[in-house]
Amino acid sequence: MTSTIQKDSTDTAMPAPIGHWFSGKVTHSQSGRTSPVYNPATGQVTGTLGLADDNEINEAVRIAKAAFPAWRATGLGRRAEILFRFRALIDDNRDKIASMISAEHGKVHSDALGELARGLENVEFACGIPQLLKGGFSEQAARGVDVYSIRQPLGVVAGITPFNFPAMVPMWMFANAIACGNTFILKPSERDPSVSLFLAELLQRAGLPDGVFTVLHGDKLAVDGLLTHPDVKAVSFVGSTPIAKYVYETGTKAGKRVQALGGAKNHMLVLPDADLDMAADAAVSAAFGSAGERCMAVSVVVAVGDVADPLLAAIQKRMPNVKVGPASDSGAEMGPLITKEARDRVEGYVAGAAAEGATVVVDGRGHALGEQGFFTGVSLLDGVKPGMKCYDDEIFGPVLGVARVQSYEEGLTLINDNTYGNGTAIFTRDGGVARQFQFDVEVGMVGVNVPIPVPVSYYSFGGWKASLFGDTHMYGPEGVQFYTRGKVVTSRWPDPATSTIDLGFPQNR
Repeated sequence: MTSTIQKDSTDTAMPAPIGHWFSGKVTHSQSGRTSPVYNPATGQVTGTLGLADDNEINEAVRIAKAAFPAWRATGLGRRAEILFRFRALIDDNRDKIASMISAEHGKVHSDALGELARGLENVEFACGIPQLLKGGFSEQAARGVDVYSIRQPLGVVAGITPFNFPAMVPMWMFANAIACGNTFILKPSERDPSVSLFLAELLQRAGLPDGVFTVLHGDKLAVDGLLTHPDVKAVSFVGSTPIAKYVYETGTKAGKRVQALGGAKNHMLVLPDADLDMAADAAVSAAFGSAGERCMAVSVVVAVGDVADPLLAAIQKRMPNVKVGPASDSGAEMGPLITKEARDRVEGYVAGAAAEGATVVVDGRGHALGEQGFFTGVSLLDGVKPGMKCYDDEIFGPVLGVARVQSYEEGLTLINDNTYGNGTAIFTRDGGVARQFQFDVEVGMVGVNVPIPVPVSYYSFGGWKASLFGDTHMYGPEGVQFYTRGKVVTSRWPDPATSTIDLGFPQNR
């Protein structure tokens, strides 16, 4: 079965229709509503995505609800076996999946492979579901009474995922959700939807019953439909803070369990004793990888004291070496932005920085490849501070700002006062200061000489403040908690010789 059409940068074929995945097969939308899918490296339309209407939203939920009883009754060992097979199929198709990601997102092949590897970690974690769902047992809690706890699936759950990680973020969600016994509806981004269909095909080939995994393509209508549908029990979301807040408020108002990850403004605090070359390399890699379209990208370097000038010079020296190009160029390190509108928005922050009081040290606007695709170059701003749009807003592009402070305490305050609290890092040789930083900083994920501290799969991912709406972080142990609910059973088996009527409240004795 072929569920997707792959195109390279030279493809001039007519845009291919892209459908939903319902009941184990591609089903094209009948709504008459469509959205174009672009190759960001060329600016060409490569696909036409059918957007769901109310009938298709209801059908997606109906399919998932119908599949739930049998899937919930499936043994843990069988669920794990299917996930092991899925993991093997992903491994066998790494290059194909990475190419599909590059074709619609634009990130270079090596970056797409890295995304896939980090997503695959979560599938591997979910393969341990027999261990992860073990409950507790207390024998003889009272005379002849045993008490034990179990965790049970919720039912139909949904994931609404962003364009910047079309394979990894869905795997953050559906691996645990399905392993726990839920059925899952994925609403991927309209920008790069095709990889979700191939993942659905691989899940089917791994033995997942039809209806357990559904792909529903759509826009706000689909989002609202999932958030308010009475048969959807939980929703996971990753995206911008305004939309995350909307998703959380709408879903919880409808009585659902919701985890909604929002935006970020990640700071990297560099102390005077830091390894300068290590810090400069890290800043460039973390700011410009995937064209800055990462919620964990470093967007502000906080330079303490005398380290500012040499650090700025070291970063500037490295920037011309960042090769911008399409994924078809094996030497390219940074691809285009996802859309022309995103490119223009990012360049607008650079254009306005000087008027706000910042210094444009490197101006990446007007890259030559931008005449064809959605490319921009890397930009470096010095002297950014709160109150400037280039500091306050999540730019989500290859723009790195440098904020100058005079002390560790001033840098810490700058970070803690920021609206966002997703990720942060400190670069220093002083273990005591590093330990104090992780103790003091009000951010969900902290790196010590690690610029992008995305947790491994057996921990959980999530920020603080405006970067997270909800009570649980994503994937890992908290992911299992999110996709299940607890039940405590108190049991006594009657002994005819001692059975009596007792109208009093039970006592521990």
